Amino acid sequence: MKSLRLAISFLTVLPVAPNHSGPMAPARAFFPLVGLGLGGLLAGLDLAASRVLPQPVVGALLVAALLVLTRALHTEGFLDTCDGLLGGRDRESRLAILRDSHVGAFAAIGGACLLLLKWTLLVGIPEAERMGLLVLFACFSRFAMVAAMSVFPYARTQGLGSAFHDGASWRQLALALLTAAVAGGLLLGLAGLLLLGVATVVALGLGFWFLRLLGGMTGDTYGATNEVAEVTVLLAGLILIQLTPGLAGAPFW
Repeated sequence: MKSLRLAISFLTVLPVAPNHSGPMAPARAFFPLVGLGLGGLLAGLDLAASRVLPQPVVGALLVAALLVLTRALHTEGFLDTCDGLLGGRDRESRLAILRDSHVGAFAAIGGACLLLLKWTLLVGIPEAERMGLLVLFACFSRFAMVAAMSVFPYARTQGLGSAFHDGASWRQLALALLTAAVAGGLLLGLAGLLLLGVATVVALGLGFWFLRLLGGMTGDTYGATNEVAEVTVLLAGLILIQLTPGLAGAPFW
């Protein structure tokens, strides 16, 4: 299926559809499915590496693997967003900074905090819920991007992200939501659905902030949404596990 191949090729290092020209909106429906694949690879790496390596080293490997598997696409967007939103004083200057390929102080600080948080959270996942949360956090964060794309306008007339609005429909959001919800329910039960809700709230909250500062979303802010959603889902998952350990380990099946 062309749309699935486009999603895989855009979101990962796998060149199954190297030509990204034309409308990319149909690929949005498969973002959570690609996230499930990425999460499954991380879970497999975690299972294998944990047999011979201490958990802090395994956590570092997971962070590095996710960067490699995604070409650091979303992380780069997060870095640019840090520079643009924190360094600019008005809409035009923020958008101009977002286009600048140089890494500023805000990007360096934000990137360090992001990677440190992600590593700490990955190391801290308890064994009982580890596989489920590893698989789902990448799925839910990619649904967050789809939610933001579906609700908020694009801030520029042209740009990489504009291709995801040409040919967009609510059916793509519905399929993405169905994929994420079924995966969450099967793997973590009610806790999975709660974490999907957390990812959605993050997407909407960031989207309104970007709308106020930029007039809409950009390709960089889509990446930032994914990164913030990943960290938030992991953090919320750990909090949920601490508060109600049995809830996070009760899949519907």
